[in-house]
Amino acid sequence: MPGRRLTTVDLRKLLLQIRDNNSDRALARETGIDRRTIQRYRKWAQEQNLFQEALLPLDQLQALKEQTLPDPLPPQNQSSVEPFRDTVVQLRKETVQMRAIFERLKERGYEGSYASVHRFVRALEPITPDVCVRVETAPGEEAQVDFGEVACLPDPTTGVRHKVYAFVMTLAWSRHQYVEFVTDQKVTTWLGLHVRAFAFFGGAPRRVTCDNLKAAIVRAAWNDPDVNRDYGECAEHYGFRIAPCRPYTPQHKGKVERGVGYVQGNFWAGRGLTDLDVANRAVRHWCLHEAGQRVHGTTRELPMKRFEQTEQKRLLPLPPAAFDMAVSKEVKLHRDCYVVFDGSYYSAPFRLVHQKLRVRAGVSTVRLYDTDHHLVATHERAQQPGERHTHPDHLPKEKLPGLYQTPEDCRDKAAGIGSATLELVETWLADPVLDRLRTAGRLVRLVERYPSARVEAACARALRFGDPCYATVKRILQEGLDQEPEPTPAAPAPVSSFLFARNAEDLFGPLTGELSWN
Repeated sequence: MPGRRLTTVDLRKLLLQIRDNNSDRALARETGIDRRTIQRYRKWAQEQNLFQEALLPLDQLQALKEQTLPDPLPPQNQSSVEPFRDTVVQLRKETVQMRAIFERLKERGYEGSYASVHRFVRALEPITPDVCVRVETAPGEEAQVDFGEVACLPDPTTGVRHKVYAFVMTLAWSRHQYVEFVTDQKVTTWLGLHVRAFAFFGGAPRRVTCDNLKAAIVRAAWNDPDVNRDYGECAEHYGFRIAPCRPYTPQHKGKVERGVGYVQGNFWAGRGLTDLDVANRAVRHWCLHEAGQRVHGTTRELPMKRFEQTEQKRLLPLPPAAFDMAVSKEVKLHRDCYVVFDGSYYSAPFRLVHQKLRVRAGVSTVRLYDTDHHLVATHERAQQPGERHTHPDHLPKEKLPGLYQTPEDCRDKAAGIGSATLELVETWLADPVLDRLRTAGRLVRLVERYPSARVEAACARALRFGDPCYATVKRILQEGLDQEPEPTPAAPAPVSSFLFARNAEDLFGPLTGELSWN
């Protein structure tokens, strides 16, 4: 074809053949290029003195061609959509798709093809290539984390199937990685994975790039994300900074983005794994001796070699103690002076009732903080749901006696007051019908207002008068009767002292006659 375009490479090859004095006809047969095209390029090369010395490099030849050689092809014919340009532009502003534009144009008399419409729109809106920039970091600078599902296994005890997730942490410079399989994505699990990963590496990176899962980022945002408080404390403990990806932009952690798929395809698949403990032991060996000993496709080196020789010594040293995998939660202090956390109950000072408190629960300890971050209570962590942990000084003093009162406690306190008090308490506690423990408790607590000797005297007085009631003892104390001497009962008169108003004869008559009564 006389109008065929040649690339710069093809043109240079043709010029080399022309310089060898091959005839145009022979070159046409050999290359398939039209003879007139060959004649045109020969003439152009002679005009530019290209055969005097070695041919120009490709970049210079291309520049010379663009400047001095006109395009051999005639200009393209006008598109059949051109008369409808304004309509197409307006429809695209309204985000109408190409197929719908084609239908609208046909309604307006367009008789061309859909392909013409497609080419016309593409010419109006050239596609901007999706360009990415590869970011390389220094040794020890960054670790990237990925978290994804790899399998679904039955529980060995219940038989219920549950998901299995792979946690993958990859050091960005060496590509050495840590992998562990878990069955949930809770905050405690997430923190524990970081603790074990840093122990595996023997140090921590200066930055951890992660997804926006809730265990790490409470609210995802490009400029001001909200970091989970517990994850933030973990970062402070180890000295690394959290770098969440931009929402819906996983390529920001591209060095580990395919990590889960790589683990699933190169480790998990085909092994028939059903026990997570076995799987985690096996994947540690795999990280060190298989994945770590392969030639990485990007670095062209062994990850373990790069890690051991360079990156390991650049990591931040681990703190003396591992991070306490505590979780935090905002709770309300209820009117019974307890907060509810993880199904168990923990007391806090009653002055904070109805206020919001923050629970920070570690493996063995639960701490409660007020809104000003003051520590207000510390408890041992419950081992099972439903446990209740109480500090007596958290409750109102007037509520404590009834809470901890027992019969044995009442007997002990009564015995310390006196025998009469103990006798009275024993009488009440022995009641076969009525539970009088609270009454006994109130009796022994009278010593908080009266001396023990007075309480004992009041109990003795109530018993002596045959009225063993709490109200009687209390009245005796209030009126001070316990301090008065006991009344002396009157002695009975002798028999001889009794006098009769009439003699026997007046009452009974003569002893020998009939009795008469006057």
